[in-house]
Amino acid sequence: MWREGKIEVENKTIYYWIKSFDLGSPYGIDEGRISKLMLKRDGQIIANFDRGWDIEPIDANAQAALEALMKKYN
Repeated sequence: MWREGKIEVENKTIYYWIKSFDLGSPYGIDEGRISKLMLKRDGQIIANFDRGWDIEPIDANAQAALEALMKKYN
């Protein structure tokens, strides 16, 4: 299922797009349910996962957003 939204991290708005499933997979982040993920801040892609990392989180702010979304969707 595709999900999209925004999350506030350290006074920054980060937009996200996630494709997640009911069960984990070897193709998911940490073999979890998220198989695709894109994070954008100020129009810039700050992380992208498409069955593997294309762009790992570029800074601590992106990493914090990823961790929050992993708790919710992975």
